[in-house]
Amino acid sequence: MIGRSKLGHLGLLTSGGDSPGMNAAIRAVVRGAHVHGLKVTGFLGGFDGLVNGHHRSLGPRDVSNIIQRGGTMLRSARSSAFMTAEGRAMAAVVLQDLGVEALVVVGGNGTFAGAEVFQKEHGVPAVGLPATIDNDLKGTDRSIGYDTAINTAVEAMDRIRDTASSHDRLFFVEVMGRDSGAIALDCAVAAGAEYVLVPEREEHIDQLIQAIKGADGAKSSSIVVVAEGETEGGAFQVARLVKEHLPHKDIRVTVIGHVQRGGSPTVQDRVLASRLGIAAVDALLRGDSNCMMGMINGQVTATRFSDAIIGHRAVDHDLFRVLRILAT
Repeated sequence: MIGRSKLGHLGLLTSGGDSPGMNAAIRAVVRGAHVHGLKVTGFLGGFDGLVNGHHRSLGPRDVSNIIQRGGTMLRSARSSAFMTAEGRAMAAVVLQDLGVEALVVVGGNGTFAGAEVFQKEHGVPAVGLPATIDNDLKGTDRSIGYDTAINTAVEAMDRIRDTASSHDRLFFVEVMGRDSGAIALDCAVAAGAEYVLVPEREEHIDQLIQAIKGADGAKSSSIVVVAEGETEGGAFQVARLVKEHLPHKDIRVTVIGHVQRGGSPTVQDRVLASRLGIAAVDALLRGDSNCMMGMINGQVTATRFSDAIIGHRAVDHDLFRVLRILAT
């Protein structure tokens, strides 16, 4: 364990898929560390930068004017080298040479799994910040970037509804969420969709077709939200199957895709990232590590990496009932 008086140099990286609010988290960690007199080194390109020694010093002025920016100033990548014992050994040498004593890692499941193994093998304390638009991590009600992603998707769906209503069309809208339907479910309710398909709930195409038939005549347009990991396939595949059964329907498909990852983070994501970034520094100063800082019921909470990444955070199944009622 690291005591408050012994910690003097932090390493910081962002890893995995980017999410809006990562820059706000970077800013909070750097300025939170500065208040305690800690030096911060940022590694460029995630764990790959750690392995290859690509880094830069970060002070309070280096993180000015980034809180409103999407993406990550440190850049992000998935590192095949860090997945090997040899690569992690190289990373440990880099940290030793720089005098870095602990890490703050910003990312999702893979990021935390890597940090946990690294701490076990080389004794480098690490604290994680949950930044993933999938919102699938246990130990936090919301992950950094999720609020921005769903607001971006819903704004797009509102625009799609305008053209769908003008032409009496059925739109299939695909959103991100290969293993988690959180984005799809929240967006379906918020955008007034008629149906949603997510990986957590197995539904057959005939159920969807019956729902669409039930809406015929009552509504001039319909929107079906499809998570990219839904079991029937992506939105194009689902639309093709529906067209075979309902050839009279005027069907269109829109894939929102990586638009959800970009853009200026919402107020909620900026505040969440700021609070958790400060909390990560405080945790390391207390001697805590091998954990993710999250927010549960408005309170900052630490969850061990192994608990945060096991399985997936469940979607709120009551929202299926809400959607069904509101779609009538």
